[in-house]
Amino acid sequence: MKEMPLVQIHGINKISIDSVKTPVAGVDDVVVQVAQCGICGSDLGYIAMGGLLGPGTPMPLGHELSGTVVQAGGNIRHLKIGDRVVVNPEGNTNRIGNSGPEGGFAPYLLVRGAAIDENCITLLPDSLDFELGALVEPLSVSMHAVHQGQAKAKDRAVVFGAGPIGLGIVMVLRYYGLEHIVVVDMAAQRLAMAEQLGATAFKADAGDLSKFLRDRHGTEEVMGMPVPASDVYFEATGVGTVFQQIGQLAKTGARAVIVGVHKKPVELDLVNVLIRELNIIGAMAYPDEFSQVIEMLASGRVDARPLISHRYPLSDFDTALATATAGNEAIKVLVDCQA
Repeated sequence: MKEMPLVQIHGINKISIDSVKTPVAGVDDVVVQVAQCGICGSDLGYIAMGGLLGPGTPMPLGHELSGTVVQAGGNIRHLKIGDRVVVNPEGNTNRIGNSGPEGGFAPYLLVRGAAIDENCITLLPDSLDFELGALVEPLSVSMHAVHQGQAKAKDRAVVFGAGPIGLGIVMVLRYYGLEHIVVVDMAAQRLAMAEQLGATAFKADAGDLSKFLRDRHGTEEVMGMPVPASDVYFEATGVGTVFQQIGQLAKTGARAVIVGVHKKPVELDLVNVLIRELNIIGAMAYPDEFSQVIEMLASGRVDARPLISHRYPLSDFDTALATATAGNEAIKVLVDCQA
């Protein structure tokens, strides 16, 4: 096959499935036959802003993917043709689907420099199928957030946002033994999923969140005012007022992990941070979580499959994208890149 389809951004809210040359591996490279690729919230953001490469330069999409090695350059020693794998889009600074020259919404993907940076590709155990493999990347974002928050089994946690990353955080917290987890969101369907995963749900417009948390996590005082005794908060919405709400809820020494993408500056009351000794921590991507997520999934203690709400073939990518964009109806939309 000399040419193949590839989803690319061509302007603000403009995407197309283009015909491009099928990749060939160089001596340091690998070509993966892409089985499954998930639509990420950042994909929707890139489309809305017209991509990251400027007018006139198409930007390939897709970075949550799994597949099979079909070509391996001469310098590749840790992989062989036929290996089932998960691709780290940030390995070797390739930025696959994130402003790099390659994207995962295609039948084949060139992974540059896999011999130079072996973290580009991780083997997928036989016990995990390609659909679960496509969840490794977003779950690695979630796991890194939990690591940044230094969550321990005895901690009481609050997760704002029941999208794929927030729900993934719940999975990881449960895997690490946390029992007292509250998830805050507006969408009933997503809150039901949070409860299915073992968290307590709170609809964001349903009343007094502070009282709700105090009833479940206990009460402490800040300057004589009652506040929830929650230990760690995860902001996975990207909504500035949610971050500010965390600042008003937090007890002395609480941790606030920012994993949602905030597209606008957020006002920060530093006196409040001072009074509460609030620890504000960012969580970006996944320095070394891929193998740990695969271990978590392979353990059988976590079932991530309920996150997959919709499945489409690559040939019907427009419908897949419309479903993902529709909001609360979808959680994780997977695209079969061989169909």
